[in-house]
Order: sequence, then C-alpha cells, then structure tokens
Amino acid sequence: MVSRRDFFFGAGAITAAVTSSAVSRVALAGLPEAVIQTRADTMPPLQPQSGRPYNPVVTLNGWTLPWRMNAGVKEFHLVAEPVVRELAPGYKAHLWGYNGQSPGPTIEVVEGDRVRIFVTNKLPEHTSIHWHGQRLPNGMDGVSGLTQPAIPVGKTFVYEFVARRPGTFMYHPHADEMTQMAMGMMGFWVTHPKEHHPLISEVDRDYCFLLSAYDIEPGAYTPKIMEMLNFNLWTFNSRIFPGIDPLVARQGDRVRIRVGNLTMTNHPIHLHGHEFEVTGTDGGPTPLAARWPEVTTDIAVGQMRQIEFIADEEGDWAFHCHKSHHTMNAMGHDVPTLIGVDQRDMTRKITRLIPDYMVMGERGMADMAEMQMPLPDNTAPMMTGKGPFGSVEMGGMFSMLKVRKNQPAGDYRDPGWFRHPPGTVAYPWQGKLAEPARTQQAGGQSMPLQQPPTAPLEVQVRKPSGHTGH
Repeated sequence: MVSRRDFFFGAGAITAAVTSSAVSRVALAGLPEAVIQTRADTMPPLQPQSGRPYNPVVTLNGWTLPWRMNAGVKEFHLVAEPVVRELAPGYKAHLWGYNGQSPGPTIEVVEGDRVRIFVTNKLPEHTSIHWHGQRLPNGMDGVSGLTQPAIPVGKTFVYEFVARRPGTFMYHPHADEMTQMAMGMMGFWVTHPKEHHPLISEVDRDYCFLLSAYDIEPGAYTPKIMEMLNFNLWTFNSRIFPGIDPLVARQGDRVRIRVGNLTMTNHPIHLHGHEFEVTGTDGGPTPLAARWPEVTTDIAVGQMRQIEFIADEEGDWAFHCHKSHHTMNAMGHDVPTLIGVDQRDMTRKITRLIPDYMVMGERGMADMAEMQMPLPDNTAPMMTGKGPFGSVEMGGMFSMLKVRKNQPAGDYRDPGWFRHPPGTVAYPWQGKLAEPARTQQAGGQSMPLQQPPTAPLEVQVRKPSGHTGH
C-alpha cells in the first residue's frame, strides 16, 4: 500500500464549490491523498483515528479506504482506473476498479457524518458513481446524463452528502454501466450507527464482500463485456477459491457477514454448521418480527444482505453459493456429457496423434481435480482446493468459516486446519454390507401413456447445443 504518512494532514481547506462538477485548480491542491492498494489479501480492520468512533468491518480479500477530516467533513479520494486483479495466486485479470483494486476499497462512515468523496477518472472513457441505497440530494445520485454530467477522462468531481441512515450499501458506476460493471467497477459502503440502535446488534466480527462474475477465456486477461449468461468465473470480492481467504471467529463470537450482489443472477449463499438470521438489507435493518432461522439466503441482483449468528460450533465450515456451477472454475459450457461412455478404443487412437490427450468426464468430473492437464497461460484450473483429507473439489464462490476456541479477539489470521476430536470424523465401514432391498411396487404414474414407446431407448451421449445460462 502507498504510504499514508501525510494522509491525515490536509494541504489546506477546500474552497471550491462542492458540487458534482469539475474541481478547480485551487481545490486540487487540497485533495486528499489517493491511497492505492495492489495486494489481494484480507487487510486488518481500519481503526478510526478521527471522527466518530465505530467498530470497523473486515473486507474479505479487500481493505478499507482511509480518510482525512477537514473542518468536520470526512474526505475520501477514489480513483477510477484500469487495474490488475489477482483472482487466484498466479492468475490475474485486467479489470477496471478503484485505487488499484477491483472491487474498490470499502468506505466506512458513521450515521450523521458529512462525507466528501473526490472521484478522479483515469479510465479511457467517462464515468460516474452511484451510491447504491443512500438517501442523498438528487444531484449527488451519480446517474450520468440524468442527475449530473459524466466525469470526463482526466477530471475530478466531488460528491458531498450526509450519511443519513446506518446500513449496508455499495457504490458502482451509472455511466456505460454494462461495460464498467462487467469490468469490475464496484465497491462496498458501510454506515455505522452513531449510537445504540434497537435493531442493530453489537458484533465481535463484521465481514463484508461483493459477489461478481466474469467471462475470461482461457489464456486471456480481459473479461467479455457483452456477456450476460455464460460466465465462467464466479467470485467473492473478485477472488476465486482456493484463493479466497477464510472467515475466522472465536467460539462464541457474534458474527455479521454483509454481502452485495452485482452479478447477472441470484446467489443462494449457504453456511454450514450454523443457523443465522437476515438482520439487514440495503433498505436498512430488518424488524425483529421479520427474522427467522436460516442456513441459506438468496441474494438477488443488486441486493445487499447482512446475516448474523453465534459462531458456537468449532470446525472448518463451508460457506458458499449453493448454485453448483458457481463453485467450479473455469467452466466450459459446451463440454459434452460422457458419463458411462467407454472411450478406451478412441483414446488409444487419439494418443497416437496427441500424446497428451486425456479422457474427460466418463466417470464424472471429480477426476478434474487430480488431472495434471497442461493449461494455457494465465488460467485458473477447476476444483483445485486441497484440504486435510484430500481434494475439496470446489472453486469459485466458496470459502470457509473457521471457528476456534482460542482464536484471539481481533485476530483474523488463518488458524490452519481444524483438529477433530477422536471419534468425530466419518470413517469407512469395515463390516459386511447387506444387499439393498429394491421394489417396483411403490408409486407409479397417474395414468397410462397414450402412445407408449415401442422399444426401450438408451441415450449415452448428447451433442453440445446452445446454452441459456444458469
């Protein structure tokens, strides 16, 4: 990260009019430092050094943007620019983002704060920022052409408003939105309550991240911006498993997880080993009467969800999207299903011409996790998570909640693999297996077919056809 030694020491007051318009040269002399982050690690929570106190969040594989106080106003500086994001170790994508990363840094404020956000455009085209879910003056809403002129290339605009209500929000462009969001332009925003709120609990750990998806061809670096359905990379905060950091907690901690969805489809986010309640959305905290125990919550496009639970069960618990295709990488949608097809004769013939040829999918896709198939440069292999008992066979939108008795408060480091007490791990049966009872008598169709088939039909292979998404 760029040094912050001068960040909290402004170079003078901002004297220009603070509107969604170009900033004068006088004002530019007083811009807050643009702090840049190039690492994809989960950074420790940024403890507030000025302004109202609050309990900070931790952004999964991300960070919080520092600020300075200027005459009682909390000032931030966002730089919209091309970035290189490491999606997984050794696998990088050329995206657009903010301050060196995609997603951009999390912005944290307190209810009632007056905030001033300088936005410098270093993209190759104009842009804007919409403050998703915020109550603010119409001219600060960030819809180019409707509420403001777009921010031209090389210019800096200023947004200023009061954070009127606590909650979980995000920011993203509303200029050439399809392109810019497909390229990764998004970020998280958290407004903390200024005092005790009857519907907002105090928590020990507060996590946040965004859901995003990309279609990047094997060996390529840049997403296809015209894609709507057939994505091959599904991410938590633009990271894919096993490159996603775990969420860690001390046993007994009250944990909050905030998730925002800026993909093209919904995501049922599922937590193992615990029940949670949905305690808030981008509309604010949910009423107590509207909460019930869940283990999965569906997050639609453009929605925010915050869930809370007591981490009372020790272990390494899976935390993932429950759409199975979203826990793989990097998927090809036109691979034929060859389960049950004997390919031995064909394989022998092909390997005479292509010695490295490998059979795929005749016994399912689990073999993919163990195959050492050569891949194009800059390609993420599928299902490469390695756990304490073997291949985890997951990718994409998958991580873990690691709960430990002795995890120190404020320590977000990975504690390693869980040591299971004796007798608490599934084990192979050594006894004799009984023959399963089978019956054809149970159930049946409601009425006979009018035109029954003349002969049994067995289909082994279906040729690839058009794909309509998932």
